[in-house]
Amino acid sequence: MDELFLMNNVWIIVCFALVLLMQGGFILLEAGSTRMKNAGHIAGKTIFTVGIASLVFWAVGYGFIYGEGNLFIGMSDFFYGDFESTVDGLAGSVDFIFQLAFAAIALTIAFGGFAERAKLSVYILFAIAFSAFIYPVVAHWIWGDGWLAGLGKQDFAGSTVVHLTGALAALAATIILKPRIGKFNSDGTSNNLAGHNQVYTALGVLILWVGWFGFNGGSTLGVDGAFFGYVALTTQLAAAAGAIAAMFIVSAMTGRNDIPTMLNGALAGLVAITASTAFVAPWAAVIIGVIAGLIVHFSMVFFDKAKIDDPIFALSVHGVAGIWGTLSTGFFATPDLAAMNGGLPGLFYGGGLTQLGVQFTGVAVSGLYAFAVAFIILKVLDKVLGGLRVSEEEELVGLDMSEHGSYGYPENMEKASETVKKHGA
Repeated sequence: MDELFLMNNVWIIVCFALVLLMQGGFILLEAGSTRMKNAGHIAGKTIFTVGIASLVFWAVGYGFIYGEGNLFIGMSDFFYGDFESTVDGLAGSVDFIFQLAFAAIALTIAFGGFAERAKLSVYILFAIAFSAFIYPVVAHWIWGDGWLAGLGKQDFAGSTVVHLTGALAALAATIILKPRIGKFNSDGTSNNLAGHNQVYTALGVLILWVGWFGFNGGSTLGVDGAFFGYVALTTQLAAAAGAIAAMFIVSAMTGRNDIPTMLNGALAGLVAITASTAFVAPWAAVIIGVIAGLIVHFSMVFFDKAKIDDPIFALSVHGVAGIWGTLSTGFFATPDLAAMNGGLPGLFYGGGLTQLGVQFTGVAVSGLYAFAVAFIILKVLDKVLGGLRVSEEEELVGLDMSEHGSYGYPENMEKASETVKKHGA
């Protein structure tokens, strides 16, 4: 067996493990950014829904993306089990398992819009629907033999396919579920429902940052020419620039060196460079990260003023930064890298508006599809389940206890309960 073939497959399995480990980063990020009374629920539902996404992707998701079909959807390779095929220089099973990890990440992003108020049954049913009918369709359009791929849409590792798709599903959920109790006052002002563990949040971001080298680097689908090293370089520069820019702008605008905003800036830089990492020069990666770090702050403020309750800022980090990242190749894609990875050079390299127009079309249509289908699915579930949201009493008690019968921090919560009983308050 060819040595390069073996090395490519080993590399992609390592990258699969890194992307799967990003689920741990999301657990810490979401749990740390929300209240203690929901921490166990957040951790458990993440693992459980990754299981659901894996089975659905095996049954139909992979086939809808990469199966033979039409410009809208694939229609073969269901219940995947081909151990002899090769895909893009990889064993078919290796390609499958790597793509599965991306589908699971998109679902976890979507669930950011459900945080602290949705029933567990909603998570389960939406995980099935999203993994079958939302993510695979967008992925087929761009990464399969779909119509956007035919136009030359540039999305190297998924600013649109993964991040924007998940974020627009999250937006549908936040609108239907409505804000958490106590988030907004009657006069329209908002309250900061601070997360319970900023260290968890920072550690979650760091795990995600490390996992991104599997996310972006693995999307090279091989080790030939060590191009994954270049992808790692642009990824690192954009993340670093995003963190610095976000801290600068929040300090300038509020007078506070806000840590959560800085952390979201790093993530926004990572999300933005995900589409363009293989298309742009290092200096452009820095600019892409800087702009992502700036816009994530203003986006967070905008959604708060619009009374859209986004507990982990999925709409800003994955949605707005995902849009910017996708459009950025239309500005910064170099002729050499575009020739290597697909599409045309960007506006700043004499490519005119053609590629930018393709990028804009991809963002608009993919985002609209993800939002509309998610909204319809959730509205149907709302009717079938008699509501998507837990009762007011269950929300106040916390989803750890109301949905699972135990606390994620049993010792701390039991002590708090004893103190309340002791003082009669």
